[in-house]
Parts: sequence; structure tokens; C-alpha cells
Amino acid sequence: MLIKKPNKIRSYEITSERNYLNRRSFIQSGCLIAGGILSQGIHSANLPDQPFDKLENINKSDYSTDEQINNIIDVTSYNNYYEFGMGKADPNRNSREFQSRPWEIEVSGEAEITGNFDIEDFIKPYQLEERIYRMRCVEAWSMVIPWVGVPLVDVIKKFKPLSSAKFVKFETLYDKKRMPGQKSRVLRWPYREGLTIAEATNPLPILAVGIYGRALPNQNGAPIRLVVPWKYGFKGIKGIVKISFEKSQPKTSWQMAAPNEYGFYANVNPKVSHPRWSQARERRIGSGVFASKQPTLLFNGYEEHVAHLYDGLNLRRHF
Repeated sequence: MLIKKPNKIRSYEITSERNYLNRRSFIQSGCLIAGGILSQGIHSANLPDQPFDKLENINKSDYSTDEQINNIIDVTSYNNYYEFGMGKADPNRNSREFQSRPWEIEVSGEAEITGNFDIEDFIKPYQLEERIYRMRCVEAWSMVIPWVGVPLVDVIKKFKPLSSAKFVKFETLYDKKRMPGQKSRVLRWPYREGLTIAEATNPLPILAVGIYGRALPNQNGAPIRLVVPWKYGFKGIKGIVKISFEKSQPKTSWQMAAPNEYGFYANVNPKVSHPRWSQARERRIGSGVFASKQPTLLFNGYEEHVAHLYDGLNLRRHF
């Protein structure tokens, strides 16, 4: 089975906490965190000299994979986050002074409840869950990450979308001073993403506020990001400040940048190649330079949970 029921083992116990949070390793790898702390609610702090703090009251989830998780150094030092630079190490290096407090999320569009919400109030009504998900990048590499967050479906229900709401649109913070990568022209900023309302209300997507039982680091999208495990990683928009319920399909950042390469759906599909490379196999980060690539699974292995969302849809045409 690709999905298993939770057990009593925490993610930070699978690999010993002493090993993956070793202070010297963090200093050497540059993985010190200067972001928000979430503990007994969400609190603001700047911690340039210590690892990020543990989150409290986290439930285990039925939706966790039993695959071996990546170590925390992989997950915090190998990132795509173009707001902080285009290199894999740039987000770690360039986001250290980023302050994720104060933080406000604007909810608008086709919903009964809209407005501006401080992140503490936005997250407080929901139970935090740990979900160990596979993450497949469109660049044909992958990881297994223990996220902490809240089910997106619960958030959507709270705002009571109208029947006219067919899509959910997300936007990242736009601030060239705080996010220096936005000075580049690689994308049209701010970063935009979207889901159909059916995708957004599927049980799998979460709004993540942490990893490894601890607060989300800046380079991984602090203070809040989207995780949709059956889609390529670029759908997982980071640093969310706007959520909007839309009547029509929104334009997404990579779709606008290269529509022949990146579609709206971005479902993991080994049978649909990227114009410049095959998607049939993937390299698991941390597996070693001589390790063989592994086969990529349709919908990243979550087919039984999401295939029904695309009944009648040509997955080659609507990629």
C-alpha cells in the first residue's frame, strides 16, 4: 500500500533527532532558520542562531506514505523558490533575513466569508496534522517530506464558497526588497497558482506551516504554503498572502511563462513527457550519485484518491 494508517512513530524519530538537528550540521550547511515559530499557536520570532522550534499538538494522518523520508538537510538546502534566486542553494542563502511576521492573508471572490486575516487567526481553528507525502518536481527529481499543516478542504469550507466558485486562486507575497529574486524577469510576479474547487476540496491538499514537526523554514515557504502531492512541485505555491474564489480558470505563473511546457493541471504523469525531457523516471534526492532512477507513478502514486477528479479529461491535452 502506498498510503497507510498512522502509527506511533513521529517523523523526527525515524531518523534520530540528534542526527538531523545536529547544530554543527546546520551551521555547516547554512540551514539556520530566520523565520516564524509555531508553538502552542503561532508566534513571531527571529532565530538566526538556533534550529526551528517544535510544533505542539500534531495529529498523525491516515494519508502518510510508508516510504523512507528524506533527511532535513536535503529538504532545507535543495529548493526551488525563485523569489529568492534560481539556484537550488539560493533560497536557503537569500531568505535568512526574511521576516514572516507580521503576516496577513486576504480572502476574496465568490464566497460568503471574505476579508483580511492575521495568520494566527487563520490557522487557529484547525487541528495540525503531520502528512508524509511524496513530492515530485517537474525537473524529474523527488523527495519524501513530513509536512505539518491543515487540510485545505477544512479551510475552504470555513469561507463558504458560492456555487459560482469553480476555482481557487493563490498568490505569493510581492515584495522585491524582502524577496530579491523578484527583481528578475524569469516570471511575471507575484507568483500565482490555482486549483479547481474539486481539487481544492479533495482530502489530500494541505496548507503547510511546518516540516519535521517544526515550524516551516523560510526557504520552504514560511509561514504558509500549499502542498498538493499528486501534482508537480511548482503547484505548491509558497508564502501565500492571497486566496481567491474564482468563476473562471485563473492564469498560473508557469502556464503564463511557458504554456507549451507547463499546463494548469500539472498532474504527475509518466506518460506525458516535458518537451525537453522524459517524465517516466525520477531521481530521489539523497539516494546517492550512483543510485538508479526509479519509475514515476501516475498522479505520483495517489491515483486511488484523485483519478476520479479527471474522469473524461484528456490528460495528455490537459497536462
